[in-house]
Amino acid sequence: MGQTITEKIFSDHVGNNVSAGDIVECDIDMIIGNDITTPISIKAFKDIGAMKIAKPDNFSIVMDHFIPAKDIASANQAKISREFAYEHNLKLFFDEKDMGIEHALLPEKGLILPGDIIIGADSHTCTHGALGAFATGMGSTDLAYAMVTGKNWFKIPEAIKVELSGKPQKYVYGKDIILEIIRMIGVDGALYRTLEFTGDTIQYLSMDDRFSLCNMAIEAGAKNGIIPADSITKEFLKGKNLRDNPQYFYSDNDASYTKTLQIDVSKLSPIIAYPHLPSNGKTIETAAKDNIEIDQVFIGSCTNGRLGDLRIAAQILKGNKVAKKTRMIITPATNKIAIQAAKEGLTEIFSEAGAVFSNPTCGACLGGYMGILGENEKCISTTNRNFIGRMGDRTSEIYLSNSAVAAASAIAGKITDPRFL
Repeated sequence: MGQTITEKIFSDHVGNNVSAGDIVECDIDMIIGNDITTPISIKAFKDIGAMKIAKPDNFSIVMDHFIPAKDIASANQAKISREFAYEHNLKLFFDEKDMGIEHALLPEKGLILPGDIIIGADSHTCTHGALGAFATGMGSTDLAYAMVTGKNWFKIPEAIKVELSGKPQKYVYGKDIILEIIRMIGVDGALYRTLEFTGDTIQYLSMDDRFSLCNMAIEAGAKNGIIPADSITKEFLKGKNLRDNPQYFYSDNDASYTKTLQIDVSKLSPIIAYPHLPSNGKTIETAAKDNIEIDQVFIGSCTNGRLGDLRIAAQILKGNKVAKKTRMIITPATNKIAIQAAKEGLTEIFSEAGAVFSNPTCGACLGGYMGILGENEKCISTTNRNFIGRMGDRTSEIYLSNSAVAAASAIAGKITDPRFL
């Protein structure tokens, strides 16, 4: 019996062939912490009397959720990570001087490679599977164990193969594909399994699309999402000061899968996830008919805050204005993206349209700051979760969409099909 790409990555790290269901301990290539979760890991690290990090060059802390600090509590939280990073002279410590959302910043810097095993105390660590790596979220104490040992324990997940066929229509992106998958199988349809994305559609997906696709694998309950590396992946890696040499793994033709999902992407419309679950997907045609007025539009996050998303939004917003009763916030995922957006004139387009362009941060995504919703307000957002109270008041509602739909909706003041703006 052949192996899936995930089984091959673990086999390489363990040193012998493993299969789904096996429990193994293996080396970690990159441990990722952030300003919210790392202080808990640091406490656990100190509580057990640890004095040094096992693999300091493979441990990163990215300050991204509440940076700059929104209040005293978040300032003190950040202070814990800063002091720890300085004490241990961490070279992979990213603060305000070189900031960005962790799942966009580390790939941008060449710190995530095909064939890696990556863990982070953030559920959307699965984003990095877009580069052909195994990446998954863990708890903060699990992170502490890896900090001390350089290793962690895993149960090798079974895999679901997602066969994507056809070329996406205009204004259909990776975000729409993953929302359709979650609509099909539910928020627990891939529980503790790999979502392995394959098929001829992959060649049409940019790295931005692929990051979005893998980012929301967790919203279907998946342990990880993964896309085998190809020429587009290699082009993304080109010119970066890579942490190490990439290792490319591919599933065998006779690999075992628990099921196969088949989606003809050429027939897919933009998908909107209605409140209060990512699985509550409707087509843009349905959403447009429902005439849903919007108080706020948010474009950003580790799902859709990349340069491609900003370009899509700017193309739609250029020469238009955000509706009178609608607010719009655009948050780039990294400083590099923000700088490039300025060079291309995108920030000017956003400002002239009436949108707020912020510093890189998770910001409004988790209802942290810079876009909290009030009572009964409705927001269309390019983020990954629309749970009750996710972005503010418990009576508020979040509709998930791609960047084109969000930008068109900002202009119209209601959820709008960008094809017919």
